Amino acid sequence: MKKIALIMVFFSFCAISVKAQYKFPRVDASVMDEAYYPSGAAYGKIPFKVRVIYSRPLKKGRDIFSATGLQPYGKVWRLGANESTEIKFYVPVTVGGKQIPAGSYSMYAIPDKDSWTIIINSVTDRWGINGDGSTTEDPAKDVVRTVVPVKALDAEVEAMAMVFTDRPDGANLVIGWDKTAVELPILFAK
Repeated sequence: MKKIALIMVFFSFCAISVKAQYKFPRVDASVMDEAYYPSGAAYGKIPFKVRVIYSRPLKKGRDIFSATGLQPYGKVWRLGANESTEIKFYVPVTVGGKQIPAGSYSMYAIPDKDSWTIIINSVTDRWGINGDGSTTEDPAKDVVRTVVPVKALDAEVEAMAMVFTDRPDGANLVIGWDKTAVELPILFAK
């Protein structure tokens, strides 16, 4: 009987020590996500043309786009949270009238009330915001800057989101947060 009791005590300690050795990271408030075009590419049925990797900040009742909001008008924004948003073109594209070779780029935006300036920059793998609140975007490395109109949304978008929609000559990258959306036309070579 003593042997059985000792064996049970031994296995109890083993179970406790195994359970205690794992420490999981905290959950990030701005979850990483991706959008890709065309939609069937995620299942390997057709090749990717474009993919965006970004983090989704939450509104949490805050004022987002305004002169004094979380993202003030006229200031460069990393277009999400955490690291700078990354866009990868698997084929050559045209954005804002400029031809862009296939490759990986970072994306930023300068929101204003009626339009946003979308920036595609050649430097990737950067943290989005410096300790002083400035971005890591280097204007000398900009591939293109293009202005797109703001569209007001009827329903509020709590977590910033990006999706692609079809267009006859390519795709639109639609970016929405709060009650604001913009569409970035991406044209594919024929």
